[in-house]
Amino acid sequence: MTLNQLSYIITIAETGSLNRAAEQLYVSQPSLTNAVKELEKELGVTLLYRSGRGVTLTNDGAEFLHYAKEIYRQYEDLIKRYGKGGSYKKKFAVSTQHYSFAVKAFVDMAQEYDMSKYEFAIRETRTQEVISDVSTLKSEIGILYLNDFNRKAIGKMLAAAHLEFHSLVNCRAYVYLWRGHPLAGEASICFEQLAPYPCPAFDQGDNSSFYDAEEILSTRDYAQVIKANDRATMLNLMVGLNGYTLCSGIICEELNGSDYVAVPFEDEEQSAESAMEIGYITRKNLILSEIGAKYIEAMKRYLAAI
Repeated sequence: MTLNQLSYIITIAETGSLNRAAEQLYVSQPSLTNAVKELEKELGVTLLYRSGRGVTLTNDGAEFLHYAKEIYRQYEDLIKRYGKGGSYKKKFAVSTQHYSFAVKAFVDMAQEYDMSKYEFAIRETRTQEVISDVSTLKSEIGILYLNDFNRKAIGKMLAAAHLEFHSLVNCRAYVYLWRGHPLAGEASICFEQLAPYPCPAFDQGDNSSFYDAEEILSTRDYAQVIKANDRATMLNLMVGLNGYTLCSGIICEELNGSDYVAVPFEDEEQSAESAMEIGYITRKNLILSEIGAKYIEAMKRYLAAI
């Protein structure tokens, strides 16, 4: 069965004549007749009743026509969307832990394209969802970090999902807080100094583990922890409650504003967990799209300039 044969039956039913149908379809009447006979032979049913007055559908033919129209309509919808001059927009999506540099690079990349011809998406989300999104190709690229604490656990998740990690930058820990915080003017800050202040942390969901945490040193005994779901809420908590978070220190003032500072974290225990390796994940053996490659380059340019 072919789409041409479906089109032939639909046109014959609409015109009620093999001759008129052949004219509309720009095929010879013998070719049209042979195509219908071949279809009837394949299906094992008679679709058309032929008489001197023309052709009409048999009961089987009427039932077949219903399905043929539905299938052919879907085919025409596909052509309208994906064919030349169609309405289809190329898609590109990124899923990321909460990094302002990842958003900044996305903005820089998107500005190079005619937005009316593309469907872009960037999702700041939980660690497990970053991995899931890239595994299912909901997103082409994911952004997350590894360190000595989570590397083995996250590595197993990536391997199980057929993903691979590509390093972008290595960095030490910083304490991120607003400029009005009592510790904002310190040359460095140790863990004991942070004890009186709350630590907002990104909520990773009910089924999460310490390995999913976006904040490094997640197993330390924090006196006060507040869970948040988005970066804007996190910043509000830092201002309203003199909160802080431990991060990479890679802060985009263009997006976050200049009201915040990153102060070097002084790790008295000299823990290797206070070092971060930020990178991107993709499907194994994936060839990046043109947009994906430009996004990676935009991140590398930004990170190289800081």
